[in-house]
Amino acid sequence: MKKKIMFLMLTLTALLLTGCAMQTMEEMYAVPKRSAEYSSLQSAIDAAMVGRTYAAPVSGDNQQSVQMADLDGDGTEEYLVFAMADSDKRLQVLIFRQEEDGTCALWEVIESSGAAFEQVEYIHFDQVPGCEMVIGSQVSDQVLRSVSVYSFSQGTAEQLLLVGYSKFLTCDLDGNGRKELLVLRPGEAEATRGMAVLYSSQGGQIQRSVETELSEEVSHIRRITASKLQDGTPAVFVASSVDEEAIVTDIFALKEGKFTNISFSTEADTSIQTLRNFYVYAEDIDEDGVLELPSLLTMKAVSHWEDEEEKFLLRWFAMDVDGREVDKLFTFHYYVGGWYVQLDKEWASRVSVEQGSGVYIFYMWNESYQDATPLFTIYVFTGGTRDEDAVKDGRFAVYRTEGVAYAGKLEPAAAEYGITEEYIINSFRLIRKDWRTGEN
Repeated sequence: MKKKIMFLMLTLTALLLTGCAMQTMEEMYAVPKRSAEYSSLQSAIDAAMVGRTYAAPVSGDNQQSVQMADLDGDGTEEYLVFAMADSDKRLQVLIFRQEEDGTCALWEVIESSGAAFEQVEYIHFDQVPGCEMVIGSQVSDQVLRSVSVYSFSQGTAEQLLLVGYSKFLTCDLDGNGRKELLVLRPGEAEATRGMAVLYSSQGGQIQRSVETELSEEVSHIRRITASKLQDGTPAVFVASSVDEEAIVTDIFALKEGKFTNISFSTEADTSIQTLRNFYVYAEDIDEDGVLELPSLLTMKAVSHWEDEEEKFLLRWFAMDVDGREVDKLFTFHYYVGGWYVQLDKEWASRVSVEQGSGVYIFYMWNESYQDATPLFTIYVFTGGTRDEDAVKDGRFAVYRTEGVAYAGKLEPAAAEYGITEEYIINSFRLIRKDWRTGEN
């Protein structure tokens, strides 16, 4: 659908910027069968937009002013224009569809009060053909927001649901192929934990789950991710900040049919946390389709650390719907440099890393933690002779990026633990950034 939306936007941009040159380009590049439809659509939009301005959603995957979706399930996509009018109900969605004679006409106008469209999604919410449209709107310039779900199965727009929210996500937690609406909103009083509610369609009726508590206030939410638990159960992971120095992750899933925060217990006051002077978010670190959570393992210093701060390895674990943890990976993450190394879980807890200027020596403590032996070294070269330096003095190339060469060197004890050049090359990774936030 996104590709179709993008194609339509490029075409409509050419059409809306009317002029001889644009018409000539359309004649050169447009498919002849569709040019009449686009011409009719342009005329219909031009007429409907008098007194209105375009108002694209400001977040989410669908941020175009003009979008496409098969709302009524007839196999033909409708055209949706997101606009703002100078009236009490400022936010308006103009829906155009193709008539039997091939012309496009205004079919429906959805109006609501608000300051901006925040997020729009098209989902299969019930068993009726066609897409339901989910619209999140900013009601004021403060924090108020409302989310609506519209159905078009009866030939006209029907509002199925309208609720307030701080964040929302559509997801399929019961695995039936249809989406539910997960709404996160503030608690009843200020400075209280937020609440999560799941809305679904059951037998033609909207079902509302029991409210489930978050670990933090909704204003602290930093990232929301839909993924799976270790046992394959669909889940939603909500990461929130704690005092700007911690990340706490709530995990929402259906447990025996009940909407549950499986990582948080009010009675026991326990939750899955990661504390650090930088944020560490849950991610699918081993790319197996399951989201792993990080926890910290304190490394014992081989020698005195200059900054006298504790150093950590990351233990990555998955959870099942009953809250049981399964170790998946151990890593040394060097966030400043943007890289990390995977370590075998059989001996990772005894690893310590000493770092100098572009040199990172990995040591192994014996079981009594009385003696540490070098295993291997990672080098980072950035100078003009970096490629040459990476393969000198027993070193071997590990990874290259623009301006940086990473190299490795095996120490005598490496063979005892099965560490080879191939092992280090395959264990070395660059830290991925989230394309939406730019965060690690």
